[in-house]
Amino acid sequence: MEKYQEIERSIIKNFRKSIWSKFVRGIQEFEMIQENDKIAVCISGGKDSMLMAKCFQEIQRHGKMKFDLVFLSMNPGYNEMNRKKVISNAELLNIPLVTFETKIFDSVANIDDHPCYICARMRRGYLYEKAKEYGCNKIALGHHFDDVIETILMGMFYGAQMQTMMPKVQSTSHPGMELIRPLYYVKEADIISWKNKNKLDFIQCACRFTEHYTKCNNNDGNSKRQEMKMLIKDLRKVYDNIDINIFRSAQNVNLDTLISYRKNGKIYHFLDEYNKKKFEE
Repeated sequence: MEKYQEIERSIIKNFRKSIWSKFVRGIQEFEMIQENDKIAVCISGGKDSMLMAKCFQEIQRHGKMKFDLVFLSMNPGYNEMNRKKVISNAELLNIPLVTFETKIFDSVANIDDHPCYICARMRRGYLYEKAKEYGCNKIALGHHFDDVIETILMGMFYGAQMQTMMPKVQSTSHPGMELIRPLYYVKEADIISWKNKNKLDFIQCACRFTEHYTKCNNNDGNSKRQEMKMLIKDLRKVYDNIDINIFRSAQNVNLDTLISYRKNGKIYHFLDEYNKKKFEE
């Protein structure tokens, strides 16, 4: 048995409950795949996107719907060592990469205000464009359950708003394109366990800012997300289902008990209905 086949088997056998079932659940519950879709599976080179790629291969082989996959890997300006590691890991895992080059890291190198946010936006834009060139109608990103929880807390603590990372989103800048997040229910700890069991070594955050330890320590999204990651880790020590409850809070929103909320750009205040009922009485 080839190494990649052993790795595939581990997903179904050893991590069936913690990874495979949750991957399938997310796809089914949020209707992420439709018949004859062509999905660009976006490979950054990290553990999350590589696992996502293997799960997609598995569900394509054994799933009930017919759809096509393109394994799209963008080089935003990695150093040579990281670039080679992405390619060698893809070969090891039997993932047929379609690669393309950009100079995003060069473009954001001199940006002082929120460089990580701008970099992420630019990367997504390039991925949409390249996916369209290959006839894809969707791009898949490797965000996992912990990313979702961290986003909820970041919105509350630093954005003063209640929001979450959605399982799928229709692109406003690329009509007809959709973004999906198939690892939505998969916890990062289980991805790490899968990586370690199979003795895999993936690139970490490979941007130049982290390499030189400069702008990633400012008040931008990456450092705040790391704060949330550590906070959740501490909270789990107190109550191990705290992350589940944070997630469910975004599903069980009671509009009757909110002071105000926003929908389609319009703000609704509780006094609007409150005073209306008062006068009706």
